[in-house]
Amino acid sequence: MYMTSQPRDWPDQGLHAAWIGHTTVLLKVDGFTILTDPVFSRRVGINVGIGTLGVRRLVDPAMAIKELPKIDLVLLSHAHFDHFDRPSLRRLENRGTHVITASRTGDLLHSRRWASVTELGWGGNTHVGGLHVRAFQVKHWGARIRRDTWRGYNGYTIDAGRYRVLFGGDTAFTTTFRALKSRRPYDLAIMPVGAYDPWIHNHCTPEQAWQMAEDAGSEFFLPVHHQTFSLSREPYLEPIERVQAAAGRHSHRVALHNIGQEFHT
Repeated sequence: MYMTSQPRDWPDQGLHAAWIGHTTVLLKVDGFTILTDPVFSRRVGINVGIGTLGVRRLVDPAMAIKELPKIDLVLLSHAHFDHFDRPSLRRLENRGTHVITASRTGDLLHSRRWASVTELGWGGNTHVGGLHVRAFQVKHWGARIRRDTWRGYNGYTIDAGRYRVLFGGDTAFTTTFRALKSRRPYDLAIMPVGAYDPWIHNHCTPEQAWQMAEDAGSEFFLPVHHQTFSLSREPYLEPIERVQAAAGRHSHRVALHNIGQEFHT
């Protein structure tokens, strides 16, 4: 499970990625570090004082927060507990780290403890360092609890000059990925592939995730949102097995298969 190299030693040139668990991916793009939906806690859910009431990890993160390199950008897709883990985020607070998050979710962060906190709605965009980040519409929902249905939920595209990355966040099948396609492909698409049985209206199947990445025009495919928490009924390894089957003769484009693995290009 644990990573084969130290990300602090990754070169400052190229595109590098490591799957830490669930939708937490460490990216380094020409020297700029990005952490998606950081969740390092053993259990995620509601804090009830003596502990956390919620789902427990099946496996440990591939690395601890203290082992991370300095993070330039934290990218948050939406406020669900398994994507927006406040204990992990508190430990990551740094006045040199920027945060991009979905609309109407910034109140869950201590904004003064970060370099900046930027909320984006669908179609919104911002620049951080040399990156251009744009939010796009996915098919999900953003409420952290039942009553706060106003909160946003995003996928993101990251344009870093030489490289382009797509982060699907959490989504059911939608045709919105087709509008992301351009003459330049995405070098890497980070896509959710688990928790679809029986939650098909909010989480895509592996085949649908592959199709959406294809719709957007993606070269390599990094499947996430599986092998970490028990959120649904499908067997543990079914999502990655179905990804491989969906990829068919293009199975070499599936960048990673297990937590702790790395991708470099």
